[in-house]
Amino acid sequence: MAKALPIMFQGTHSDAGKSVIATAFCRMFAQDGWKTAPFKSQNMSLNSYVTPDGNEIGRAQGIQAEAAGVAARAEMNPILIKPSREHESQIVVLGKPYGNMQAFAYRNEFFHQGLAVIRQSLETLMNEYDRIVIEGAGSPAEVNLNDRELVNMRIARLANAPVVLIGDIERGGVFASLVGTLSLLEPEDRKRVIGVIINKFRGDVALLKPGLDWFEQHTGVPVLGVVPYLPDLAIDAEDSLSLERFASSVGGEEAIDVAVIRCPKIANFTDIDPLLAEPDCRVRLVTHGDELGAPDVIVLPGSKNTIEDLIYMKKRGLASRIVSLVNEGKARVVGLCGGYQMLGAVIRDPYGVETPLPEVKGLGLLPIETTLERTKITIRTEGMLTWAGERFSVQGYEIHMGRSTPLPGYAPLIEADGRHEGAKHSDERVLGTYMHDLFHNDAFRTAFFNNIRRQKGIAPSGVRLFRSLKEKAFDRLAAHVRQHVAVERIEQMMRQFGCRDHS
Repeated sequence: MAKALPIMFQGTHSDAGKSVIATAFCRMFAQDGWKTAPFKSQNMSLNSYVTPDGNEIGRAQGIQAEAAGVAARAEMNPILIKPSREHESQIVVLGKPYGNMQAFAYRNEFFHQGLAVIRQSLETLMNEYDRIVIEGAGSPAEVNLNDRELVNMRIARLANAPVVLIGDIERGGVFASLVGTLSLLEPEDRKRVIGVIINKFRGDVALLKPGLDWFEQHTGVPVLGVVPYLPDLAIDAEDSLSLERFASSVGGEEAIDVAVIRCPKIANFTDIDPLLAEPDCRVRLVTHGDELGAPDVIVLPGSKNTIEDLIYMKKRGLASRIVSLVNEGKARVVGLCGGYQMLGAVIRDPYGVETPLPEVKGLGLLPIETTLERTKITIRTEGMLTWAGERFSVQGYEIHMGRSTPLPGYAPLIEADGRHEGAKHSDERVLGTYMHDLFHNDAFRTAFFNNIRRQKGIAPSGVRLFRSLKEKAFDRLAAHVRQHVAVERIEQMMRQFGCRDHS
């Protein structure tokens, strides 16, 4: 491997903050003039990202590339695992679907092929960039999995990368989890750990100092930083655990009530993040018809298994309640990707892509029918959206294994690249599109919610630039981590690490 200096961030468990810390380092290295690439060899996530050349990778690596100011590419996340059914996932290799596999088959049959793809991707990035920010997954101390793991210490050895271990103090037991993780590592891997970062701290760090001193004396591993919890960070999340920041019940003082349907296979849920930029909107998650109430807006997000999620909605009274609210003129509905498919007349699955069921009736709110196909569409999309007598320039991306065709009464929502995309109800109270990031388009989002504001007697709002909020969030995160982490010391250790003898 060639010129790049790598650094790897691993955690004591999932959601310890690896992605956020890695994003901060991508931004900091870029600010310091280094051409930087993120890398996560294997990612399990239903939140994905389409690269400029039409490949699908994990959302976190796409966002980290944005933070680094470089174009995202498939090599940054060569293997993406997308859970689709019980004990089964779709495997995406270098941005394209490879096939569906059970966990046992993946571990036993795909290991060597996966390792070869990872090695080649890492070598490509190491040759083209100055810094590689590598993110692990879960914990490196999963002793039952370590003989065939493809994402933690094996990758650190492959890249000859020093490792910073991250612990989440918010969950409690941070010293036990850090010490336990270190004690379970193989001696050669433990030598790679140049220090630890304690993340999501709330309180007076002086009260933590006796614990920090004990940890360093007990393990011989330095504490490289204690990072205070940073609220209201407008950066896309990777894990569905982040959805907990949204409300789950009716209430609050916000004027506009937005209900987001949370199904078990919810995917690309970052589509709803820009709604947080509207200060008079209350965004809440709904899992049962009784919780829905009478919201102003209902959002049906994407899904990795649209048919199963549609059945879930019917069983829990959500489908019938949504239809009633629309027919009574009490709610607007926006369906995105899988949510768009659900709004149509029927979803057919002739190839068993999602379930053995040949077809399922949709909500019947849009004049379309959908057929699921074996081939996945992953493209960047831009075009003109027509709504409420106005035209808006919009851009986003599509990731779907299905095509929707119009029925009588169809009206397109978007004209994109010479084709019609999406659909709308005759009174425009129901909208659907395959285009993710619909609400990231500031002019349309502002007009959509201003229309509701006027009907509710609320003063219209000016345009809030969500994309610029993200750039500011990258800078805010980088400044926060610089303040609380020994970044210069880490860089010095990165330069020294390659000269060590790890035999």
